[in-house]
Amino acid sequence: MEPTRSTITSFLPTHIAFRAAIPSGSSKNVPDIIAIAVRLGLYLDLMLLFGLPMFGLYTLRGTERASGSVLRFRSVLATIALAGIGLSILGMMVLASSMAGVPLDQVDRATVNLLISGTAIGTVWQVRVAALLLVLYFSIVGWRRPAFALWSLSVTAAVALATLAWTGHGAADEGLRGWIHLGADITHLWSAGIWVGALFALCLLIFRPAARMAIDHIHLSHRALDGFAKVGSAVVALLILSGFVNSWILIGPSRLGSLLTSLYGLLLAGKLILFGVMLMLAATNRFFLTPSLAAAIETGNTSSAIGSLRRSLAIETGCAIAILALVAWLGLLAPPASGM
Repeated sequence: MEPTRSTITSFLPTHIAFRAAIPSGSSKNVPDIIAIAVRLGLYLDLMLLFGLPMFGLYTLRGTERASGSVLRFRSVLATIALAGIGLSILGMMVLASSMAGVPLDQVDRATVNLLISGTAIGTVWQVRVAALLLVLYFSIVGWRRPAFALWSLSVTAAVALATLAWTGHGAADEGLRGWIHLGADITHLWSAGIWVGALFALCLLIFRPAARMAIDHIHLSHRALDGFAKVGSAVVALLILSGFVNSWILIGPSRLGSLLTSLYGLLLAGKLILFGVMLMLAATNRFFLTPSLAAAIETGNTSSAIGSLRRSLAIETGCAIAILALVAWLGLLAPPASGM
């Protein structure tokens, strides 16, 4: 029997797309690992798409913002936008597969069309794809005015990234509580996107071959590190504040004592530990490694300082990816406050 609009509506009662899409008895059709991988891919893709042009705005100046001058914004962002569209399509197919109870390769067009046109998550999906198409457009044709291109890319990518708030726990609440939860989720996504995008951009700058690490480029890399250090303080504050709001809603103070007795609590604890490691690495970069690079520039011997920064950035980036993987998994689990 083909699914109808009413069965779709009843199948998605809480708007939590991926969680609702994978009930406990349907894992044989779409394993959780596929949904986790798609969610991880979307988190990473959309955060890079937002964070990279933002990095260009707050660290680069004048002609440095032109694509290819320092960073290849045009090709990198166009590729990421295309990947985001592909991941969004795959995510919708995973949802349709679980809803219809069929393997992923047997999903029919009618089910997908009903999901897109007949549900709230379908409307959000359309907004995301439209935003990604705009990102693709600006990434290709907008570089006659680099500052305008970066602002346009940042705004449209911010819209695309914000849509992820409707595919998680943030869309499960209603009324004022629901809007507060959504606002905290979106703030969390944007703040994380700035951090993830900066890490990727800094890695592109610092991990260049030695032959391309001219003194001017090292000066620029130091300025970029110092610029992000200042922005990073605000990012960390917003992450902590929005994370506190989310935890209060999803867990509640009365359940903290039993938090580690559930898989949700263990994954959340792992996320917080990794976040603490990232904070320590970021502080080390800001107060020790970046000043060390400045001193090394003065002496002309920068290889050791750059090597230390490379190791720190690599570990920090690995922690960020691991956190996103945990967040992707957490989005498939019922939080303690749900009572499930």
